[in-house]
Amino acid sequence: MTTALTRPLATLLLAAACALPAWAGDKVVYHVNDTASQALATLRNIRNHLDTDPSAEITVVTHAFGVDFLMDGMKDRNEAPFDATVAALKSRGVKFEVCEITLKNRNLKKEQFIQEADFTPSGVVRLTKLQKEGYAYIKP
Repeated sequence: MTTALTRPLATLLLAAACALPAWAGDKVVYHVNDTASQALATLRNIRNHLDTDPSAEITVVTHAFGVDFLMDGMKDRNEAPFDATVAALKSRGVKFEVCEITLKNRNLKKEQFIQEADFTPSGVVRLTKLQKEGYAYIKP
């Protein structure tokens, strides 16, 4: 009797698991340490990632010269402001984090950054912790 009941249930659970893509619900950390060479590609990759997997949890960790695209008034090489793209991604759940050690080393103030930027005590430590929590690491 137990087998007669568990087989249909097992079949149903297996079918449900197969219906979901294996990559659905990714947890990803994007690492940016140079705005000039990485920011545009990173933002484009994140948009594409979310277009393919809207349930992905994405955090962008920035340090060194990678924090610059999150500063107020910064523009890309085509003179387009970064803030609109960052705001659009933030509205889709993306978190943007700036290393506070970088702020100290470069004499920057939190007030110089767009409102979508959050802050973390250490970008490198944050990258490590997120990876230990199961986040995939991407550095465009």
